Amino acid sequence: MLPPLLHHSGFRRFFLGRAVSLLGSAMAPVALAFAVLDAADGRAADLGAVLAVRMVPLLGLMLLGGAVADRLPRRTVLLVTHLGAGLSQGAAAALLLTGHYALAPFAALEFANGALTAFTAPALRGVLPELVPADRLRPANALLGMAGNGSKVLGPVLAGLLVAGAGPGWAVALDAASYLPAAYLLAGLPTGPRRDPDRPTGLYGELREGWTVFRHTRWLWWTTWSCCATNLLLVGPWQILGPALAGPALWGVLLAARGAGLLLADAAAYRLAPRRLLAAGQLAGLLLPLPLLALGRHAPAALLFAAAAASGLGLALSATAWETSLQEHLPNGVLSRVSANADVLCYLAIPLGQLACGPLTARFGAPVLATAAALAQGSLALLPLLSPAVRRLPHPAPTPAPAPAAVI
Repeated sequence: MLPPLLHHSGFRRFFLGRAVSLLGSAMAPVALAFAVLDAADGRAADLGAVLAVRMVPLLGLMLLGGAVADRLPRRTVLLVTHLGAGLSQGAAAALLLTGHYALAPFAALEFANGALTAFTAPALRGVLPELVPADRLRPANALLGMAGNGSKVLGPVLAGLLVAGAGPGWAVALDAASYLPAAYLLAGLPTGPRRDPDRPTGLYGELREGWTVFRHTRWLWWTTWSCCATNLLLVGPWQILGPALAGPALWGVLLAARGAGLLLADAAAYRLAPRRLLAAGQLAGLLLPLPLLALGRHAPAALLFAAAAASGLGLALSATAWETSLQEHLPNGVLSRVSANADVLCYLAIPLGQLACGPLTARFGAPVLATAAALAQGSLALLPLLSPAVRRLPHPAPTPAPAPAAVI
């Protein structure tokens, strides 16, 4: 039996479109890595350059993407960006399949793909409140989380099989093709409400309004800095120290256990409705550093598996609480801009943590750094709960006021 939300045609199209697109996106890292390494005769520098130029426009243009998504119909923004991403990734696949790979044109296409993602992400967050009532946002986000986390499990496996069987160029081509059915499904979404004609004139005024609302929304300010701390302290050590401490075989099993925890949490979040959703999400964030802490302390395998599953559980629950709180408590007319400010700050912390990981590991050793990072993140995750704005944020939220000047 389908969940009741999927009987709603607008949400069903959005869910299916996201599921298809997310599966393709989950294939992309594996496909691109092997495609570039194969075409560049194993030059890791080419792969590093391709990954870097994809991230630069994502960070540099996301605030602009938020302003565009708040000004134009979000359906239109999504349709244009999905078609553009399909074309750019399709051109990248063509370079690979025809044997015409060169770093400059390939990197330029990935730069374009990153730029389009900077406009896609803010628009996606603002679409859901236009499709479902406020009291259905939590289960809707949980269903979307299932699609996203399920694709993270299935996508790399499919990409690996396709790379091994047909070649990495065809895996990139399949990623490109996934944007087309997603665009078709998203094209059938409602246009959404008309934007306020009295909004600030000029791009600068719109960007300033988004920053002002973000800065004065206390619960968002606290939780964003907590997210920054988590990304700074956990992402780099988990990605860099995790494989080194676990070894290849154990690392794969830990990722699978974490994926199982993600899916289990999304299923639970679909049904559970804590009265203080944001506070519950912050508490769930305490589970995130457990596998890194267990690796740093050389815990036995059974404890490592349990810690990885618990980490996935905490990640999915905190993500659902974050997304739902944004959509419930921020006026829709400013939602994309405000959330873009939060996203940029959170994403900037990731490369900083990754760059710091190498020198700190050389200085203190991998086990000590993993333990220290895990303990520090656990402590900082509790800080937002010192704020009454975070602890007392209600769920479900009352209908938000239409004027974006309201500060929570």
